[in-house]
Amino acid sequence: MTKFVKQEMAYERVETHREVVARDPYRLHYHIMPPVGLLNDPNGLVFFKGKYHVFYQWNPFETDHGAKFWGHYVSDDLVHWEEAPIALAPDMWYDKNGCYSGSAVVLDEKLYVFYTGNVKDEEGNRESYQCLAISEDGVHFEKKGPVIHVPAGYTAHFRDPKVFYHGEKWYMIVGAQTESEQGEAVLFTSSDLMDWQFEGPIAGSYHHHLEDFGYMWECPDLLEVNGKDVLIVCPQGLEADGLRYQNIYQSGYFAGKMDYETLSLEHGEFDELDRGFDFYAPQTMEDGKGRKILFGWMGNSEEDGVQPTVKHEWIHALTIPRELEWKNGKLLQHPVKELELLREDEVRHTNVVLDGSEVELPGVDGSVFELEVVTKDWRAKRFSITMGETSRISYDAVAKVLTFERGAFDGKGFVEKRQCVVETLHSLRMFKDTSSMEIFVNNGEEVFTSRVFDDPEAKGITFTATEGKLEMDVKKWSQKRVFAY
Repeated sequence: MTKFVKQEMAYERVETHREVVARDPYRLHYHIMPPVGLLNDPNGLVFFKGKYHVFYQWNPFETDHGAKFWGHYVSDDLVHWEEAPIALAPDMWYDKNGCYSGSAVVLDEKLYVFYTGNVKDEEGNRESYQCLAISEDGVHFEKKGPVIHVPAGYTAHFRDPKVFYHGEKWYMIVGAQTESEQGEAVLFTSSDLMDWQFEGPIAGSYHHHLEDFGYMWECPDLLEVNGKDVLIVCPQGLEADGLRYQNIYQSGYFAGKMDYETLSLEHGEFDELDRGFDFYAPQTMEDGKGRKILFGWMGNSEEDGVQPTVKHEWIHALTIPRELEWKNGKLLQHPVKELELLREDEVRHTNVVLDGSEVELPGVDGSVFELEVVTKDWRAKRFSITMGETSRISYDAVAKVLTFERGAFDGKGFVEKRQCVVETLHSLRMFKDTSSMEIFVNNGEEVFTSRVFDDPEAKGITFTATEGKLEMDVKKWSQKRVFAY
């Protein structure tokens, strides 16, 4: 089937389902999401010719994983997005079962996109190829085919190339699985983006002080943040460990020092990037201001079939863009400043005292908002904010545990939770967008990202402190709708 036919089929599905998608009350106002079908990993994040480009894994034909396309959005400001034509379709022998995740770089005013071509035979056996496509305008791409085949010692679970430039060389880091079913991040080098040399692993399940740390490492990303080298990776197969590793698959980072002479990474412990239910496959880019900006997939694999958006023929979204900062031994995430363009109808309440009873503040409610809470004069043992029917963020100052709760997607009234240790709670900054919640704790020290499906008409917000008093300042903004359907 030709590229033209596959793309036309995808466009036809968008048009025929536009109304049913638009009627969904859980459709988001300012997050990147699919026009129809399933969205997952962010791909090819790049600042090219003065514009931000975000590609994403897309199955336009159903709300399930299948042969992926690359969808595409373009923006001047990381807030207002314009849908661009399909960038890649699964139409060649080397990507016929999916144009899987990858990255983009700029060379000589051209955009070079690297991605994994997924191929399966009739019995389901997999082959994978790291492929290249080139664009002069950032919109129309010419495929060049495979530039890397799976090296000896690895299975066909070899994917998600992230390309970057350092010194006088190009580097590509790829997620891999060894034949002994251990996850690794492996490195290639090139002088021209066409010919690549395999250099071997820089980190993995049995490297450095790790032991049996996942059977596959997906979506690796190696970058420098404020002088610290950071390897972001998604290890699959981690067992839950106390409050850690509670989702089916995890996303996090190792921080350390990359030696580009020996091509080795000395790193510390693995730290999760997000404590919520729905965060995976993050990718970063550097923009024209030198900022390191991250998007993640606001989804995970365990809840696909029961999300209520499925009956409206779409599922999943990307997170808001986040600027990364290395500070005090931790990778911080901050909503990019441009998101303030969404703000309207500011409401402020200062020196609010909580002392046992639930408090509602005038003008502080809604289903699409940004909310900032600064806590002070801590004398209470417990503090909580309840939003809508079941969404609740709470802090136990004795146990030093922060908890986020939401209603389970099965609609049976069950409440589920995610937690992490927070020594002292200073501030919360929350972005609620109909069916998404992103909570930044203590200026980005921890983040909770989750989809929430409360009644869209349940817009109340209440604040409570118990076993002592607490004082707080609150700011709340309504947020503009960016996407029109």
